Amino acid sequence: MSQQDNSGISRRQLVGGLVGSMAVTAVAGHANAASSTPQTQTTEPGPHPLTGKDPRNAYPKPPFEYQTQEPPGLASKMNPRPDHGEQSYKGSGRLAGRKALITGGDSGIGRAAAIAFAREGADVAINYLPVEEPDAREVIALIEAAGRKAVAIPGDITDEAFCQKLVNDAAAQLGGLDILVNNAARQRNVESINDLSTEFFDKTFKTNVYAMFWITKAAMAHLKPGAAIINTASVQAHKPDANLLDYASTKAAIVAFSKSLAKQLAEKGIRVNAVAPGPFWTPLQPSCGKKKEKFEQFGAESPYGRPGQPAEIAPLYVTLAAAETSYSSGQVFCADGGAGTF
Repeated sequence: MSQQDNSGISRRQLVGGLVGSMAVTAVAGHANAASSTPQTQTTEPGPHPLTGKDPRNAYPKPPFEYQTQEPPGLASKMNPRPDHGEQSYKGSGRLAGRKALITGGDSGIGRAAAIAFAREGADVAINYLPVEEPDAREVIALIEAAGRKAVAIPGDITDEAFCQKLVNDAAAQLGGLDILVNNAARQRNVESINDLSTEFFDKTFKTNVYAMFWITKAAMAHLKPGAAIINTASVQAHKPDANLLDYASTKAAIVAFSKSLAKQLAEKGIRVNAVAPGPFWTPLQPSCGKKKEKFEQFGAESPYGRPGQPAEIAPLYVTLAAAETSYSSGQVFCADGGAGTF
């Protein structure tokens, strides 16, 4: 899939080098144990607690204790609890004065992005389902502890009218909008296409694709030159699992949507990029109907031998939202523990 330019450097090498350099400039974090306790930020953050340590051993490895939850699941009920950077992320003002809306901001990657954005100086609105309120309350407290405005807007994004209201309410309460993160997703394991009903298939597309379309369309009334849109795709878009037919299809759609929209919005000075996570330790895992043996060995197939923690991908969202990456648009940035999926 690699394309060569005249210098003989592949696109994959260029993207890999860019992500590597971004990682150096990003001041971010992830500790071995997560905590929901709000942490105030120091003005001069020190070295990351994992600096110089082997990333293969930085976080829990399988086997994991088998556990299940009713969808959509709560991070607070997982064992071990995911690390969203609650204790470790230290900001440096990269998003000072910005206004962000993040869907699925109560847990997982959305929660990690919300914490990081706030500690980088942004005011943040998060959307989530009402049943996820316990996790959402923790995020709101963490945003406020960072000295930023926090806006909680629960609701179901499979409803177009709510999506329009969500964007308008977020912009009104934040005093504007210049970062949009379409992150909320539905994932369920279904072994056979014969067991995948039209209603089920439709619900996945409504959550993962239609909502992104509706929310982004509504946001156009508020986004100005310099704004950034970040959509959460997945390695499933490129290497789909057999039991995630509907989910993988939506993630491939998100990649194409992001690349097409980036070209469309270039003339408006608005950047659009996608992030493609590999296996990450989030509430999707205990709530998606994963088989016992698959759950216990989740992430073992990664070259690192473990799943990623949300705190490990939040710096990508910060970097893509920051002004320093003004020439990056229409790209997919992958974090998959060394598998090199994209």
